[in-house]
Amino acid sequence: MIGCESLNNRDRFLIALKRGVPDRVPLWELIINDPVLSEVADGSYSRLVDKLDIDGVTGFETQIFDEVSSGLYRDEWGILWKANKDGILYPVRGPIKKAYQIRDYEPPDPDAEHRLSNFETLVDEFKGERALVFLTHDVFEFSHYLVGGLSKLFKLYYREPELVHELASKIIEYKSRVAERAIKCGADVIVSGDDYAGVTGPLMSPRHFREFILPYLKKLVSLVKSKGKLFIKHTDGYIWPILKDLVETGIDGLHPIEPAAGMDILEVKKAYGDSICVIGNVDCTYVLTLANLDLVEEVVKETIAKVAPGGGYILSSSNSIHPGVKAENFLTMIKTAKEYGVYPISNELIREYSRKDTYGLIFRERLARIRQIYYSKAF
Repeated sequence: MIGCESLNNRDRFLIALKRGVPDRVPLWELIINDPVLSEVADGSYSRLVDKLDIDGVTGFETQIFDEVSSGLYRDEWGILWKANKDGILYPVRGPIKKAYQIRDYEPPDPDAEHRLSNFETLVDEFKGERALVFLTHDVFEFSHYLVGGLSKLFKLYYREPELVHELASKIIEYKSRVAERAIKCGADVIVSGDDYAGVTGPLMSPRHFREFILPYLKKLVSLVKSKGKLFIKHTDGYIWPILKDLVETGIDGLHPIEPAAGMDILEVKKAYGDSICVIGNVDCTYVLTLANLDLVEEVVKETIAKVAPGGGYILSSSNSIHPGVKAENFLTMIKTAKEYGVYPISNELIREYSRKDTYGLIFRERLARIRQIYYSKAF
């Protein structure tokens, strides 16, 4: 442990992300939505962070949305979004209808004055006190947003690979510039939020991942590291087929190592803990949404016992604190993490919990059934 008596939240987070051992396991969430935000802190993210003493805070770039009709909005990229019942926006249509339109397509201005307005507020509040994490993207998600969906993008992989690369180059140029501005503004960490996989595996073949996504992720990671900052890769799903590729880009942390997709955070740490910090993975599909508080506590204690020893671990949910998460479950996760995540981790806790397999009991049968159905239909 490094001068643990004097650690603040920012120090604690960054030490762990650099694979060190802080005074306790740091806490961070990629996103915190209502109803937890309202129930815990009257809708104020900053108030929640202070009240619960969260170590890392997440900021976003600012996009202007024009309301097209009730519940439909168009952003500066020309992407049409629809609000669900919780007010969360999901892409429904992109501006690029034909492949040839990629050549003339221009992203919005990354240097627009308003682009970092929300993040600047977080910087003013928390700079030097808590780790400032800026959430951006690399090229996969915005590519399929712009062309109108995954199936259309995957067809372009085969039919128009040069145009796919041209679109990716435009996207990464924009995202790199915004990340560069966020770093100059005060970001300690950049996180890319593109999801590459589902519960059955990567959404594209590893070959296509390496051809159309990996070079641009490497470019973004290299930019961030050249500025002396740290990089977290977020992706849901079963990512073992591409995990080595991700680690070799130079990322500092991997989030959220999703147990509902069969990802074992201890196995990831055993394989790559000398290269990356593991971040996660308290399940938010069942444990934080439906389970009783005793199970929440058991899962947190088991996770800490398995992966916290030796450092290089940050605790979070297995994705985000989404609208289905119960406030009492979230609060129990935080309380338990602070109680049992103090270094050195209790040997008694390690002995009692390191051999348990709660996620296996919860998810193994369901995952086997999903994969059986998937592969029977696919092949």
